Amino acid sequence: MTVTDTKTSLWLRRYHSAPAATSRLVCFPHAGGSASYFHPVSARFAPAVDVVALQYPGRQDRRQEPCLTDIGSLADHITAEIASLPALPTVFFGHSMGAVLAFETLVRLEARSSPASLALVASGRRGPATTRRETVSEESDEALIREIRKLNGTESSLLADDDILRMALPSLRGDYRAIESYRCPASRVISAPITVLTGDSDPKTSLAEAGTWVQHTRGDFRMRVFSGGHFFLQEHAVGVGDEIAKDLRVVIG
Repeated sequence: MTVTDTKTSLWLRRYHSAPAATSRLVCFPHAGGSASYFHPVSARFAPAVDVVALQYPGRQDRRQEPCLTDIGSLADHITAEIASLPALPTVFFGHSMGAVLAFETLVRLEARSSPASLALVASGRRGPATTRRETVSEESDEALIREIRKLNGTESSLLADDDILRMALPSLRGDYRAIESYRCPASRVISAPITVLTGDSDPKTSLAEAGTWVQHTRGDFRMRVFSGGHFFLQEHAVGVGDEIAKDLRVVIG
């Protein structure tokens, strides 16, 4: 089925038209991130691929909406949006919090018996059932800003302007609350294959923790380690894109 509808919704954003696409890439931003972070990804893969980026409530043009601070609630909304699209072989690509959201969305879509071939690329996040005691969402604004600057993952325009960064604090805090309270049983699995991308010096994810994603799929699993920290994908955009391209070829068959 070809894609003919390029209309933007509150949740789903397209930056390039793909009327003849035969596969889809759905991009899930990190905590505090927005759909526009994936504009370069869309530019690389469109128009051969229908690239859709998620826009969570509480940021950019949705900044007047309250943030959803529960991963399950976010996944429920996203699943409904994705399920309304024409069925296509689809790769879900999520970074950090986005990896968990992509996984939970796949859990829900598979429960609906989605007719499309699906795959997950989980970037910069430990396996869903691993836990750490993290309380950044409960700390002061200054502590939250220090955390973001340390990880160096928020869009550069936010990091460069303290006033704009402080305006983004409600969405940052809401996202951190959602991911810090997330719990996943070790028995939760998907049939879709999982590819894990991780940085070799990521303070948020050890190589062993990244490897535990293998417990959450009945399908194929592979992991690629890049040099760098939590936002290694900014330094390795081409390499990350190459890994996504491999999974797009897999789902197309």
